[in-house]
Amino acid sequence: MATIKVERPKLNTGEKMYLGAIFKGFFITLSHAVKSLRGKSRGAEGMKSSGLGITMQYPEQTWDDQLPDYYRGAPALVVNEEGREKCVSCQLCEFICPPKAIKITPGEIPSDDEWAKVEKRPQEFDIDMIRCIYCGMCEEVCPEQAIFLRKDYAITGTNRDEMVHDKKKLYEIGGTRVGLVNKWNELK
Repeated sequence: MATIKVERPKLNTGEKMYLGAIFKGFFITLSHAVKSLRGKSRGAEGMKSSGLGITMQYPEQTWDDQLPDYYRGAPALVVNEEGREKCVSCQLCEFICPPKAIKITPGEIPSDDEWAKVEKRPQEFDIDMIRCIYCGMCEEVCPEQAIFLRKDYAITGTNRDEMVHDKKKLYEIGGTRVGLVNKWNELK
């Protein structure tokens, strides 16, 4: 087998000092700055910008009404229209979560309960929002449609403990979903 030796092209003095690249970058930045000051920057109208460029002034201006349909926010648990938990503690969301942000402890439903046929519900359900990567796999894998990604991008806390959402908080922010709930379906 023949060996082919490829020679690198030799750089001239201007290329060695990167002057061309520096000046090109400077003029691109300068043209964007001039367009921003004239109010002609790309996307300024659609984003309700501050008037100078496309930067949104966050506390006063929000993205709430401009989030696309495909936006994936933070996960939350939902209840049905009767206030019952949809989650059956199948733990599929916990197993599929890439960063292992979900922790579920299943609990039994007493046999005298009206919905005892479901067999179990989560005793504890925690999602560590610091670890969550908002991939949406938990929502896709849930057979009972109990976990949804809400359109929320401002998830804050003053310490790590506040960023772990427990079952109570997840139901509080998730709310109620109306529609077919598989685990209470009589045919199931």
